[in-house]
Parts: sequence; C-alpha cells; structure tokens
Amino acid sequence: MTKYPHLLAPLDLGFTQLSSRVLMGSMHTGLEEEKGGFAKLAAFYAQRAKGGVGLIVTGGIAPNFRGRLTPNGCQLSFPWQIKKHRLITEAVHQQGGKIALQILHAGRYAYHPFSVSASKIKAPINPFKPKAMSERQILSTIKDFATSAKLAQRAGYDGVEIMGSEGYLINQFICARTNQRNDSWGGSYCNRIKFALAVVKQTRDLVGQNFIIIFRLSMLDLVEKGSTLEEVIHLAKALELAGVTLLNTGIGWHEARVPTIATSVPRGAFSWVTEKIKQHLSIPLVAVNRINTPEIAENILSSGQADMVSMARPLLADPLFVQKAKADQSELINTCIACNQACLDHVFKQRRASCLVNPQACYETELTFSPVMEAKNIAVVGAGPAGLAFACYAAQRGHRVTIYDAADQIGGQFNYAKQIPGKEEFYETLRYFSNQIKHLGIILKLNTKLDSAMLAQLSVDEVVIATGIVPRTPPIEGIAHPKVYNYLDVLKDHKTVGERVAIIGAGGIGFDVAEYLVEQQPSLATNLDRWLDNWGIDSTMSNAGGLKKEVLKHHPLRQVFLCQRKASRVGKGLGKTTGWIHRESLKQNGVTMLAGVEYLKIDDQGLHIKIDGVQSVLEVDHVVVCAGQESLRSLHEELSALGRHSHLIGGAFLASELDAKAAIRQGAELAAMI
Repeated sequence: MTKYPHLLAPLDLGFTQLSSRVLMGSMHTGLEEEKGGFAKLAAFYAQRAKGGVGLIVTGGIAPNFRGRLTPNGCQLSFPWQIKKHRLITEAVHQQGGKIALQILHAGRYAYHPFSVSASKIKAPINPFKPKAMSERQILSTIKDFATSAKLAQRAGYDGVEIMGSEGYLINQFICARTNQRNDSWGGSYCNRIKFALAVVKQTRDLVGQNFIIIFRLSMLDLVEKGSTLEEVIHLAKALELAGVTLLNTGIGWHEARVPTIATSVPRGAFSWVTEKIKQHLSIPLVAVNRINTPEIAENILSSGQADMVSMARPLLADPLFVQKAKADQSELINTCIACNQACLDHVFKQRRASCLVNPQACYETELTFSPVMEAKNIAVVGAGPAGLAFACYAAQRGHRVTIYDAADQIGGQFNYAKQIPGKEEFYETLRYFSNQIKHLGIILKLNTKLDSAMLAQLSVDEVVIATGIVPRTPPIEGIAHPKVYNYLDVLKDHKTVGERVAIIGAGGIGFDVAEYLVEQQPSLATNLDRWLDNWGIDSTMSNAGGLKKEVLKHHPLRQVFLCQRKASRVGKGLGKTTGWIHRESLKQNGVTMLAGVEYLKIDDQGLHIKIDGVQSVLEVDHVVVCAGQESLRSLHEELSALGRHSHLIGGAFLASELDAKAAIRQGAELAAMI
C-alpha cells in the first residue's frame, strides 16, 4: 500500500485517463527559441514523462506575432511549424506520457513595441505601452487561439492549456484594472469575460470533444481592481459550460507586490483558493504553487481541496518525483527549494532555464552521467554543495568516493543559509544529499581534517578540493574591535547580538543576516496565517483582487542598518524575481538601507561613516561584516607543490557571493568528465 494513494491515483477524463494526479505546470525554458532547442526540449519532457507525470504542460507558445513575449518568442500559427513540435509529442508518448501545449498571448506584458491589450494601459513592469485592440483584432485573435490549438492537435499534443491568468491578455480583458473599454468587450463583468469564453468555445468547436482543454483561471489576482470571489465562480461555471476539461488555478499577476512562488512562501499556500472554487464545479480542478513534496500534494488531494496538483519547478529539481513517491522513496527526491536562481531568474534574463539543485535540468542531452568503464578511487575534501554534488554524481557513474570534512555535519555554507527565515527549504537539500550518500555507498568521514601530507599519502586516483571559503575582513580602522562580528559569528557560532546593529555589505549574505536579525521566530514561511496577514492577503476573498485594505504592522527584533559602498540601489544585485521580496521584507521590518557608504572607523561609539561627504556615527551595539569571501585553496596549492594533481571546485575555485548554483553545477560537470 502506497503512502500517497490520492497522488498516484489515475484521473478519468472520460475520453482519456491520466496516470497520476500530478500536472507538470507550464514553465518557459528558453530552449523554445534556441537553435536545435526542440530536440533538447523533447529530451527534457520525455524524462518527466518517464518519471510518471500525469500530464505535462509546455511553456507558453503565442497564437500570433503580437502575442509573443519577446520579438523572437515562439509561436504556433502555421502548418509548417508543426514538425518541430512532433519531436516533443513523440518523445513524450514513447515514454507513456501525455502533454498539452500552453497557448499564451502576452498582451501588455509583451516586451516589444507591437503589443496589444484590452485598453491602452502600460504595465508597471514593462516599458512598452500596448495599443488597444480593435474589434477586428479581437475577433482575429480569438480565431488565432483556436487555430493554434488545432495545429497543436495535429502536432500530436493531447490537449492545450489556454493561459487566462497571471495578468496576460485574457486576464487583462477580465479585470477592470486593465479593461476600460466602453464597447461590448468592456464595461460590465459579463462583457469583460466574453473574450475568454469565446476563445474556449471556438477552440472546442475546432478540436472536437476528445481533446483536453485546460483553462488557467486567475482565481486570486492580488492586484487592485482584480476579480471578486463571486466573479471568479461565475466565470468558472461559464468556462465549464463552454467545454473546459480541467480548470487550473492561477495566483497573482506578475506586477502584484505579493510573493507567490518564492521560497519564503509557505508550502501549499494557496490550495485554499482552489478549494473555494471547486465546490461550485463538477470538472476537475488543479491546485498550484509551492507544492514540492508528496506529503503536501497528498494532503491537498486527500482533503478534497483539488483533484490534481501542479508542479513546475519541483519537476525541474527531480524528474523522477512521481516515480520515487510510487516506490515509497520520497527521501530520495531532490526537493525544489524555490530559490528561482537558475529557473525564473534565467528566463527573465533571456537565458536557458535550469535548476540550482539539479544542473542537468534542460541540459539532458549535454550534461550526461554515463556509467564509467573503469571505476576510480576518489577523495573529496569538503562536504559543501560543490563537494556533495560531485561526490553523488561521480558515485552514480560508478566511481568509489570518500568525502572528508572537518565539520561534524555535511552542508558547508548551506548550514548557515538554512537558518535564514524563509530559507528553511535548504534543510531539504541537505536531507537529499545525506540520503544519496547512503544510497550510493559513498564513504563519509566527518570530523576529519586532512593536511596536504595526509592527502598525498592517500591511495586514490583523483583528489577533489571543495574546501569552500572564509569571510573576507575589510581594511577598516577598528575592525578588530570586540563589537565586530563576521557573518559566521552570527550564523554559525550564534554569538549574542545587541538591539542596534550595523551590517557592512549588502549583497546576498548581508540581506540574509539582516533578515535573520529582525524576523520573529518561527519564520513566516512556516506559519500560513501570519504569512497571509503579513502580505495583506484576504483569505475570505471578500475584497476585489483578494487584497486586504490594511497591512499587518511589524515588530522587528532589532534596529538594523544595512550598508554598502556602491552608490546604486541597495539590493540591486539580488535575484531578478526575488530581490524585490527581500527588499520589501526588510523595509517592512524597519531596516535602514544606506548606499554610497565610506567606512571610516569602528570604536566604542559605533560605526563611523561618510555619505556624500557628510560624516555621521551609527551608534550600534554590534557591527556584522558581510563583505565577501576568500577562497580556501591552500590544500590545492600545497598538493601542487608536492607534485600531486587535484581538482578545485566551488568556493575554493571562485569566492564570489555564496553561489550554490555555480558550485553544484561545477561539481556535476567535473563528475561527468572524470
């Protein structure tokens, strides 16, 4: 008997059946626009189909030129475009899977001067102002959606998902926020939803009854002048009558100032939204967002909140998620930590998506781990992210690996990151590596500090140095004062910190330390009610858009000053999709952010600084230094002097910001070739 009977149960749609209740949610990878990208996409999706996903939804494909997200974005409008899509559908079907094409018209989110929308209103996140669509354009766009669906059917897709949420074109027609038309496509709610219903009806007429149509409905807009609960229910019922097979949940617009998928969002934070709509419908509903373990998914399904669960990034992190759940091996699932660093941050920078914890994602044909012809004995020094990644991939290939670390636990810098409020998911990565070590037969020797002489005497074929970094000490007068700590003093040694603190350095580490010092425990990420209150989300959905009129007042633990030398905006270098969340969180907690700071000295009075030629003193109890790192590469250099070759990876190779993404990828790439 499986532990996840609801998650692994088939779903009967009448004309077809899905093998499990897991829907792989849509995620643009960037391969859609790369030369030869569809062959790589085929391998990417095939691996997820092999892993047991019930239904895959592709990244968004435009139904016409104006609907493209970018000028070179992918669209499906003509028969000659079918051929490359067949690479994907045939690969998925060979693995016994099913796949639907998402049809997405960007509307005013299109990043080009040819964008159109319901009205001529510019999005706050886009420099391009759209043109208001004429009635002729509206009718032709509706036809384009249906045509794209028919072409998808001819290409072998099992269905389509019509993207009607997240603030894209259909959503722009639905909401008064973006629809200020005074013709039959605007004004009343019934007029504003005509576009969505017409798209579904024409699509159903063209593809017939035995074809999956998913509609992604924005159930919680999280923007002013969004839809009300009654309006969402009204549209959901109308969509069911129009011929929708599955209704997928959409949460928030891209311009919403509320986080919806970041790691600081509690797991399953929005399943209650789907539940409110589900009771009014007879077609299956899909719950979304921050569902990253079989336990969370099973709870949502068994409690009746939804009929399916959507996972996008969790299936980047582990394509065998469903397969491992079925085998009762959830401890071996490489859990998505919702960091966005290699997936969404890449996509929004026009780079190929991947995954911090699984660098093979979207590189299935390029980063491969074939069994070795001759196994080697390999010593890995350092059990941080780079060393762990290398060790696991190398052992997976058949090498005999031993890991040495002076600490009493694996993880390196991850052990400090996991303490930051909202970053509790880092525990999951360490749990995964710990179980992989046992599963793969890797020898782990903790509390073992090796010097170069000891290493040189080991009977091994290869030595990998992954010793990481140490905090950098900047040359500031008084830097040795007793009130000065570095970030490891705070996060590792848990030294007592006073009520007023200055932080030197406003990179990722500085922001993390600030969050750690001001946030109440337990973290908001572990308390859904507090988190909803914190971000002003109305769980009764009685207000339009689901936003409260009053936001929770904060009571930070300390007064913190976050300082940086650069004159640019504090936090500018943080992740593209999550940086604003970190800035807003610190702002809510009263953190003072100072840019263009010259550090003069530190003494009993505090931190003496100069900004724009004006000197002042931050009278603080402690100063925490987060001013970068230096590589711990002495072992590598000493071995070289002894004539012994070793490989250098991770922070020991390059001591930039604590870059786990680069460290894990570097470890994986070395393991693939050694």
